[in-house]
Amino acid sequence: MLGAAQTICYEDRERLPYTRAVLHEVQRLSSVVAVGAVRQCVTSTWMHGYYVPKGTIILPNLASVLYDPECWESPHQFNPGHFLDKDGNFVANEAFLPFSAGHRVCPVEQLARMELFLMFATLLRTFQFQLPEGSQDLGLEYVFGGTLQP
Repeated sequence: MLGAAQTICYEDRERLPYTRAVLHEVQRLSSVVAVGAVRQCVTSTWMHGYYVPKGTIILPNLASVLYDPECWESPHQFNPGHFLDKDGNFVANEAFLPFSAGHRVCPVEQLARMELFLMFATLLRTFQFQLPEGSQDLGLEYVFGGTLQP
């Protein structure tokens, strides 16, 4: 745990595995971008039994990995346990791709991860969050556009 007056720093993520798991699960379940950057096949190739000719435009479906039942115990439910081991320690999952993958991964992914953790942990430490009076549950439906909007 952190002292009451201590400022949260990025290194605290190792001491706050549940906070880190919740943040990762929010990013997994509520990914802003469902598809990755458009790519073009530079050479003809075979992939998983399919022929892909040179020049083919490829649009990676990141949501297919973020919601894959082979990678996640409960893919369509909020479950921070996806990122915790039996002892409550944070564990990474290679299917966690909210910043895309490969050569087209977000160039500022590390900065984004640091800022998200610092902001999220500071908000949780500073404020008490609750549903508005009369609300039964959070709505998790999204409006699809250039990005997914809550």
